[in-house]
Amino acid sequence: MSPYGLWYIVCQMTRNAHSWTDSAAQAQLTLQPVDTGSVLKDKIYHALKEAIGEMDIYASTEELRLDERQLSEKLGVSRTPVREALCRLEQEGFVRTVPRRGAFVVRKSKREIIEMVTVWAALEGMSARLATQRADAAEIARLRHMFATFEDGREPQAHIDEYSDRNIEFHQTILRLGRCELINAITENLFIHLRGIRARTIAERDRAERSIIDHMHIIEALEARDSDLAERLVREHTLTLAEHIEKHVDYLN
Repeated sequence: MSPYGLWYIVCQMTRNAHSWTDSAAQAQLTLQPVDTGSVLKDKIYHALKEAIGEMDIYASTEELRLDERQLSEKLGVSRTPVREALCRLEQEGFVRTVPRRGAFVVRKSKREIIEMVTVWAALEGMSARLATQRADAAEIARLRHMFATFEDGREPQAHIDEYSDRNIEFHQTILRLGRCELINAITENLFIHLRGIRARTIAERDRAERSIIDHMHIIEALEARDSDLAERLVREHTLTLAEHIEKHVDYLN
């Protein structure tokens, strides 16, 4: 083979090698544009959902209107992603849209709330059972610490707002201690409505005083790792809320 022919072959091999390298690099760097809009939408959705969850939905019978313009100003965004977040919340049953009037926070009926409490009782009871198996001693001890100030003679009824917050935190903590992601996902949406009902009814008919006694018995069952007793006590305790609503709550009708 002539020197020229050898030189030609080497050039072709070098060119092919560069071509393969470029193709491999292009395959590895195939990227899709980052959709920053979806991140913003999720943030707005979660912010609005959290804000609704913190509202005292059942404190009065007045309609709770959500003004798109005010929401967009407070969030520092345009009205379009706010509107999309409200549509998403409407699909989940937290918001209802009325033509030419706007969006409103949904209040559940008495029957719907009782059904929610019943489902919560079953799920929280199972979480208590799981907590006896999965939670460590320090986590269970923190449940007792929540009510330490009330064990020293402070009457829950005299400090009802503080006790109400502790009561809600207690029930949420039991759910977390069960460490079941599906139960937590289901109860997350129930909680938005039940939080308001718990906060309002805890001050009615000495429920606070009876509630703290129930809580202490539940904590003792968790500390003893008695799965059957813990599940039963939590379930029965929550079902007393359903009974109270059925007999004494008229503002949900």
